[in-house]
Amino acid sequence: MKDKIKDVFNFFVRVGLSGALLYYIFSKIDIEKTKGVLLSAELIYIFYAFLTFIVINIIILVRWRIYIKALDIDASNKDITRYYLVGLFGNLFLPSAIGGDLIKIYGLCKGSNQKARVVASVLLDRLSGFASIVIVAVTSFVVGYKYIQNAFLLVPIAIMALCSFGIAAVLFNEKIYSFGCKVFNGFPKIKNNLMKLHYDIMLLNDKRIEGVKAVGLSCLSQVTFAFTFYFTAKALHQDISIIYFLIFIPLICVASSVPSIGGLGVREAGTAFLFAKVGVESGVSVSMSLISFLFMVVVGLIGGAVYVITLHSGRVQYCASDAGGPQ
Repeated sequence: MKDKIKDVFNFFVRVGLSGALLYYIFSKIDIEKTKGVLLSAELIYIFYAFLTFIVINIIILVRWRIYIKALDIDASNKDITRYYLVGLFGNLFLPSAIGGDLIKIYGLCKGSNQKARVVASVLLDRLSGFASIVIVAVTSFVVGYKYIQNAFLLVPIAIMALCSFGIAAVLFNEKIYSFGCKVFNGFPKIKNNLMKLHYDIMLLNDKRIEGVKAVGLSCLSQVTFAFTFYFTAKALHQDISIIYFLIFIPLICVASSVPSIGGLGVREAGTAFLFAKVGVESGVSVSMSLISFLFMVVVGLIGGAVYVITLHSGRVQYCASDAGGPQ
């Protein structure tokens, strides 16, 4: 019951923050002009932007696949792709901010005796994402400071960096991890499972190149996301140099990590703030951001369709054809 209350509370916090920011943003822009900009968009560039967004998701899927393979998890490419897509739906529409991760864990754990390794793969995948946001955002901040000229933006980057480093330090240090697990001394089964998770994560000590590949792919996805906005700006008849997108978008991704509905509201505020520095009207900036959110919704709905078709009502069964490992 407490977990349900917490999930509902988190959901309303996310909805509330997104709603409040959107209300503030739309109260400051010319809605009719913004509507006109959207209606005049060139669809061919919207198509390019959406294809770029699809490429980003393929990159992230491959990143998770790297950890699954490195941990020798017995899962087919079909199941990995299926639960990744359904996880995208969960990230957008479930009350918890980690709803998508829970779906991926639940899906691959069904009928598996490698549950700790599955959890480890999802944790490491998420950690790689955080690490890449920090790396690319710091690089963007240093390279583009003359355009940004706001040292306060280092604060959220520093917070994310500290959180990422702290999580990594706990996961990969046996002494620290064991000390933290002492709170579960009264629950030996839970403690044993948590320690098993740690030992599975430590398997990557001999496969560090996989971790480097995963973080590298994460950085590539961050850079590619800038091109999604670039093509969207082209669709809205904006002639803006790609360098500004490479500088601003990673910083916007840091802001979007604030609990909200898929970054909605937070991302629009960040986009309007940063692109105003190069003379882009707030209505156009918000339009770019809302279109990128629409891409997230479309891909999330594809994941929802996968859920309805293959998972809902327990229709997915453990198949012998899927048990032979990655295809």
